[in-house]
Amino acid sequence: MTTLFDEIRVNCAEVTRRARFVSIDDEGLDRFAEALASEPWPEEDLDPLHHFKGDAETMLAFTLLLDAINFGSGWFPALRKREGMSGYRTIASASKDYFEGNGHPSAEDLRRTTSADMASMLGQDVRHPEVAELMELFARAWRDFGIWLGDRHQNCYANVVESAEHSAEQLVRSLVEMPLYQDVALYDELAVPLYKRAQITAADLYLAFAGEGWGAFKDLDSLTLFADNLVPHVLRCRGVLRYDPGLLARIEARDSLDVGSQEEVEIRAVAVEAVERLVRAVSERGRETSARALDGLLWNAGQDPKIKANPRHRGRCSFY
Repeated sequence: MTTLFDEIRVNCAEVTRRARFVSIDDEGLDRFAEALASEPWPEEDLDPLHHFKGDAETMLAFTLLLDAINFGSGWFPALRKREGMSGYRTIASASKDYFEGNGHPSAEDLRRTTSADMASMLGQDVRHPEVAELMELFARAWRDFGIWLGDRHQNCYANVVESAEHSAEQLVRSLVEMPLYQDVALYDELAVPLYKRAQITAADLYLAFAGEGWGAFKDLDSLTLFADNLVPHVLRCRGVLRYDPGLLARIEARDSLDVGSQEEVEIRAVAVEAVERLVRAVSERGRETSARALDGLLWNAGQDPKIKANPRHRGRCSFY
């Protein structure tokens, strides 16, 4: 039986076959796979999401609701950052502080969220037009979540996970009922589902609950790479991905890419395929791994100031 994750893999492989702007460097991939198979992996997890302290229900709500606003990288240059933190880590740590201090909002609270509420929680100034735009998108994401929580899950966070019956695929299919989760790109005639935020929600729940209870998923290692704009950048910096010179020049000039353009879709889809090949190459060298595990490793590697110093692609959307 073909799963949603199979469809993602097959269609990303097809984008890779057709791609004109992004390609996989086979020699670079082999070198990186050799390093991954032979070197120790850092154990430090730099995502504030995975260090929440609170009761189980609040931790569940925090995990679901932070991933509901786990996007906006195209606006991050305009955000007011916390000392030494990226845009995402600013948002995640501010949200963590709020939930640890105030508990979780009810579904009714979510349904009346405003951009001013989001700005207050996240320490942002809505007098800046770009910041205001992102805060309104975040507020819409929580309002949508509150409506969906009421219509589909009796206003109960636990029902979101329990109705998935320990299936990451069912959880993903449920989350993508909400408009801002519908992360499907069109590449020529090919519909390419990527579902970064919906997939990462299952992985984050697993980490939050140590793979038990609300974090137990029987198909967790079926998840693909959570394709954003940072992990492909790390793969390029490590010599696994190659970009067309014109595309690279635009990225280095900090031009925003149109979300859904061929270049932008190729960056994300080819990264998914590259990680699939890395999983096989690393496993063949005696170190079993998964796309989910490599995503975490690569994302944490992307926090290195040397990686951050090189521009990565930016696009404004609700997917990453």
